[in-house]
Amino acid sequence: MQQRIGAKHRPRADATRSTAVQRGAYSGIITRPFPFTMKAAMLSSPRPIAERPLEIIDVADPRVRSGHVLLRVRACGVCRTDLHIVEGELPPKQLRIIPGHQIVGEVVDGASADLPLGSRVGVSWLGGTDGTCPYCQKGLENLCDSPTFTGYSVAGGYAEYAFARGDFVFKLPDALDDLHAAPLLCAGIIGFRSLRVAGVERGERVGLFGFGASAHLAIAVLHAWKCDVYVSTRGKSHRKLAESLGAKWVGTETDKPPVELDRAVTFAPSGDVVIAALSSLRKGGVVAINAIHLDRVPQFDYDSLLWGERQIRSVANMTRQDARDFLALAAEIGLRPKVTVFPLAQANEALMAVKSDSVDGAAVIVPQ
Repeated sequence: MQQRIGAKHRPRADATRSTAVQRGAYSGIITRPFPFTMKAAMLSSPRPIAERPLEIIDVADPRVRSGHVLLRVRACGVCRTDLHIVEGELPPKQLRIIPGHQIVGEVVDGASADLPLGSRVGVSWLGGTDGTCPYCQKGLENLCDSPTFTGYSVAGGYAEYAFARGDFVFKLPDALDDLHAAPLLCAGIIGFRSLRVAGVERGERVGLFGFGASAHLAIAVLHAWKCDVYVSTRGKSHRKLAESLGAKWVGTETDKPPVELDRAVTFAPSGDVVIAALSSLRKGGVVAINAIHLDRVPQFDYDSLLWGERQIRSVANMTRQDARDFLALAAEIGLRPKVTVFPLAQANEALMAVKSDSVDGAAVIVPQ
């Protein structure tokens, strides 16, 4: 299911463009035998999305480091984390950055035996780890002390081309087409990890607080696990989407589910939502917070809300195994997110739609 916003077809980027070229978005050793330029959405100064902070410009010479692959971007999902980066809620890590970390791309350089030319792969938020810190050594790469984040610490996929570490890309199953695979690469994977962090078991009662790009994918996984799903969310269209996807109960953000929940996952970056989820739990239940940024955690009553071995857990990034497990499951159950497609030239509009919750499901940017 998809909706296309203002899409246009435009010739592929090459070295003949006469428009002004911006440099410095990439660094490394050139391995391609020819130079070229590409269109990209560049963030130079974080500010409110209503001020249209992303500039669509030409960027020169994307370059590939050893151990990396260069990808022709076929689609890039839009994530609320991108919005946090663009608006400055997450502190900048680069003077300028190309956002986007749900990349579906085709290998055009840096190919290997495992990733031959033309391979269709996905790139997610976790773009690399140091492999040597105590967390990596313990198999907890999502907690790495020196991680690389796609579209935040290195250039991302709001562009015609992107590069990625070869050991941090994922071959995509044929059952997942470009547009419907893109939202799975962060919204899907991190939603899946959230269910794991919450300790969801088959047949349990699970609450989803907020129902955007990630939650509307998590509900399909929960149905596959025979769970009853209770959705609390603002926005009439989001409630209708939850109903259409088989939620057992749907209410507003101020409504309380009619039963005590075994597990809950919050998706909105609001501490008030965390407290609402906590107040809906049975004793021994778990709330997992699926948010890289939270406005605050309000004061709450320990005796009535947390006592009874209830737990609040944060969800930090994802692991490569999370990605492999989720993508295999998504292909197995035929998961197809609802998507709205925006051309690269409308990257600002795509983020505005995410901020206003005017997109049901997920937004996806295509370069052409």
